Amino acid sequence: MENRAKLIEVLSSLDNGSGVFSRIQVLEAAKGAGIPSPKWFFTERKIGRNQYALNMEGVALVASAPAPVIIKRKPIITVAPAPEAKVVTQAKLTVEVDDLVPATDPTYVAFGFSRDLTKILKSRIFYPTFISGLSGNGKTTMVEQTCAKLGREAIRINISIETDEDDLIGGNTLVDGNVVYREGPVLTAMKRGAVCILDELDRGSNKLMCLQAILEGKPYFNKKTGEVITPASGFNIIATANTKGRGSDDGKFMSAQILDEAFLERFAITVDQEYPSPATEKKIILGKMGKVNKVDEDFADKLVTWADIIRKTFREGAIDELVSTRRLEHIVNAYAMFDDRMKSIELCVNRFDEDTRQAFSDLYTKVDAGATLESMSAESDEVTLDVVMDEDFS
Repeated sequence: MENRAKLIEVLSSLDNGSGVFSRIQVLEAAKGAGIPSPKWFFTERKIGRNQYALNMEGVALVASAPAPVIIKRKPIITVAPAPEAKVVTQAKLTVEVDDLVPATDPTYVAFGFSRDLTKILKSRIFYPTFISGLSGNGKTTMVEQTCAKLGREAIRINISIETDEDDLIGGNTLVDGNVVYREGPVLTAMKRGAVCILDELDRGSNKLMCLQAILEGKPYFNKKTGEVITPASGFNIIATANTKGRGSDDGKFMSAQILDEAFLERFAITVDQEYPSPATEKKIILGKMGKVNKVDEDFADKLVTWADIIRKTFREGAIDELVSTRRLEHIVNAYAMFDDRMKSIELCVNRFDEDTRQAFSDLYTKVDAGATLESMSAESDEVTLDVVMDEDFS
């Protein structure tokens, strides 16, 4: 308490009339007064990016840029304050949204964990669920379309290493010279009884730990507003990720983080979402073709066969890349625009390295000529891309 009072006294002596300080100004003032780094000040007095208030009840904010402050250990010298100032008051900013139910996609085909997810969300029981799986296999789409089917509101939050408490729970910001508290999407979902989708959860950092109490389904005390929020009926958290929160051993998902075990433990279940079966994937592709008015059942068959062979080879460890359902959808869109099968394939595998691009293109050429997984597997139970490329199908 002595250090708190001392820091407030020092900052008051430096105040140029605005009552607002930058982080470096606070740190230099604390250092000059022999006070340890005042983490409490940065937590309690934050009113915006790199802006901290001396008094949260009502401070003066200089309309122009704050006058520079020169700080030495002893004595402390300040430059004269800027002349004009206006009073900043703390307010609360709320955004009213009528309907957060996702739009229904008529081409969506349910598969995998979809049936169980429907039961979870239909029950309206709080049951945080972690869905992992390789990229482009429909994890997030499944959650959104299940919500659409049930008429459930959903709020999707894309997680990154930069995501922090302000992004999730809410925080103070400056709007037209006023300190405004902006509520975060997680609290909005709690109040509305919506499904909160934490997309790409494994890209986050330990800042996600601010969700601990919420993941337990308990009322949440918002220390920034003094409000206690009790989750409305139906509120749930569904996370999607490429890994299970333990990093990527093979380096395929380099930005995947190792999440805290205590955080992961708060998810009731963790499930794996696989790619759809060839029959289901064909339905998906035909639906996407219909959406762009370019239905070609023969091409759909061959795309699915091509992707299935690549995935089998990937699972056996013979290659490091694969073709996702999302990439097949990209190929369908390219086909609708260019009306050229091979060009559509080549454009959409161009993100891979040169050897992989060539191997995938050569493989499709053979599939287009009539090769099937069965014909390639006739002499051996193991099929690798090298075998596919070297075998003569003429």
